[in-house]
Amino acid sequence: MDQRNPAITKGIDWSIVWIYLLLVAIGLTAIFAATYKEGDPLLQGFLKFKTDYSKQFYFFLVAAIVGFFILLTDSKFFPATANLGYALGLLMLLVVFPFHSNIKGTESIIKLGAFNFQPAEFCKIFVCLALAKYLSRPETDFSKTRSQLIAAGIALFPAALTILQNETGLALVYFAFFLVMFREGLPSIILVVGFAVAALVVATIVIEPNTLAILLTAIALLTVYFLRRAIKRHRRILTTILLVWLICVGIQRFAAPFIFKNVLQKHQVERIYDLFGKDNPYLVQGESVNAEEAKKKKESGSSYNVRQSKIAIGSGRVWGKGILKATQTRYDFVPEQRTDFIFCTIGEGFGFAGSIVLLGVYFILLFKIITIAERQRSVFSRCYAYGVAAVFFFHITINVGMTAGLAPVIGIPLPFISYGGTSLLTFTILLFIMIRLDADRQMVLR
Repeated sequence: MDQRNPAITKGIDWSIVWIYLLLVAIGLTAIFAATYKEGDPLLQGFLKFKTDYSKQFYFFLVAAIVGFFILLTDSKFFPATANLGYALGLLMLLVVFPFHSNIKGTESIIKLGAFNFQPAEFCKIFVCLALAKYLSRPETDFSKTRSQLIAAGIALFPAALTILQNETGLALVYFAFFLVMFREGLPSIILVVGFAVAALVVATIVIEPNTLAILLTAIALLTVYFLRRAIKRHRRILTTILLVWLICVGIQRFAAPFIFKNVLQKHQVERIYDLFGKDNPYLVQGESVNAEEAKKKKESGSSYNVRQSKIAIGSGRVWGKGILKATQTRYDFVPEQRTDFIFCTIGEGFGFAGSIVLLGVYFILLFKIITIAERQRSVFSRCYAYGVAAVFFFHITINVGMTAGLAPVIGIPLPFISYGGTSLLTFTILLFIMIRLDADRQMVLR
């Protein structure tokens, strides 16, 4: 007979919990492999709050306790307090400005004694809840511009505050919530326009400005030529083509350069251009360097991080070198190997096989979350679950992509794997709230 308390365990999808524990175990192993020093006492290293792997272990214990209490919480609590939580999240982001500590170029961290707290990371929970709350309202209608703007504002306002804290990487995560909006009826044309703008920004990087302007003009003229008969009947088509052309040229000539010069940090711009094998054209006046200095700068920048990461992953081959036999990550050739670049630690230590296993576990996790989302009777629970899936998908895709040199280095953690108390707690809370909502799905009427 099952002796567990049915009030706690009834309806809980334990497969998600086991996947969570497996990922945390993989993360602890990877952090241990990257930071363990030969000769250090193993037991004391885990028990004392001095090593990174011991800190991560205690962070996990705190996160597990928080997750347990979430499972004890009435699921009605989360939609009832969603808006209040969102206000609290914005308040935390605002508090950062006068009380932040400048750590590694970011101004998004508040030091609390020996701990670093990053509200921009934690605020994803409140945005996910608030967006789900708004999308679950009967009066929300994505065919109306007002609903579209409010939903976008819920996601983008915290992103704007995060950008002001020089944390562009985390700010981009908030754009993942547009996938939730798309699932709930956001017109697909908005996503098409968004991807088109992104493609145009990439084009401004890889194509010479004058050449791109000529290309955009040629495309506009060809469109006018092929639609000349329709234009004769409807002059508005010509006006639309001209407007789109003006917007594209404006983005290429003014918006993109403004963002690269005034919004993004210098190192972020360099990382983006490094990804495409281009030199940064937005050097501050008087910052130009000779060829030798430029080479040294490039070798010590983000391109060095990615290059060493790729070497580490490649050196692991099929089966890996072993947990404590890796050289690239064990001897600090890869910067931030326990945080942003922890995937290369797994790649070197456990090889291609280990990397595939990890990605497979993530795939199962995402598949389970989407399955949970689709079986919800509550619109709030469905939207929240899709929000969790979107956040996890963005983090996994970008982190693995930047580690393998397929995405710019923007400094976001790998869920449950990267070192960091705030990120581990954030992902745990996101996941366990979903588990709690799913456990009560049969009790919900809508």
